[in-house]
Amino acid sequence: MDSQEKLRRDATIDPEDVGRFEKLGADWWNPNGAMWALHKFNPVRVGYLRDALCRHFPVDGKLRGRHEAHALTGLSILDVGCGGGILSESLAQLGAQMTSIDPGRANIEAARTHAAQAELSIDYRCMSVEDLVVEGGAFDVVLTMEVIEHVADVGAFLGYAAALVRPGGMLVAATLNRTLKSFALAIVGAEYLLNWVPRGTHNWNQFVTPDELARTLRRNGLHIVDETGVAYDPLSGKWRLSRDMDVNYLIAAERRIRSD
Repeated sequence: MDSQEKLRRDATIDPEDVGRFEKLGADWWNPNGAMWALHKFNPVRVGYLRDALCRHFPVDGKLRGRHEAHALTGLSILDVGCGGGILSESLAQLGAQMTSIDPGRANIEAARTHAAQAELSIDYRCMSVEDLVVEGGAFDVVLTMEVIEHVADVGAFLGYAAALVRPGGMLVAATLNRTLKSFALAIVGAEYLLNWVPRGTHNWNQFVTPDELARTLRRNGLHIVDETGVAYDPLSGKWRLSRDMDVNYLIAAERRIRSD
């Protein structure tokens, strides 16, 4: 069996989830629409990524200035499961060279349209992560942000994503922990009581614990460099980094350069 046949056999795409998000269309970019909670969540993940990448990728032996307008200039970043491009555009504005993929054609069309309006150059492609592995290539940074809980095979998905991280590069994942607290807050609270996201957006059984995620990344040759939680502050109405990883969390891992 050749590599492409194996990838097709191990396809990670969950058609129901892809279809659910494709229905959003232009509403991806409506800050008061169905994805308003993701718009509120975006600043904390952009800040985390900017700071982590500025530390990890110095320029001429010096740390990047994280408050500089184009702090991520020169970095090739792959955004896996980019949806309508909310995160991709924020990172492109910081100077990153973005390649952003999603299996939903309607998502990619919405992302391309908005990027053109914003005059941003982002390489949007309608494809799966396994398709990109078949094509080859490597990136400084691979992002799997708020997508792991929507794939059909987490282990296979992370294996493909990790394969695209170049030596010296990083993979950063953001997802939901599988705890009773996450069931209460992310599903019962966010979907059924507060209507933060459409009902049926999440399946608690697809949530992944930090230990499970870290073990899978290590099996694929990556080394964990950071783990942190993300929590909502009802007083400020904003998301912030937190020690509490019971619901939302981030993990950053690197592929070390071999010395032999």
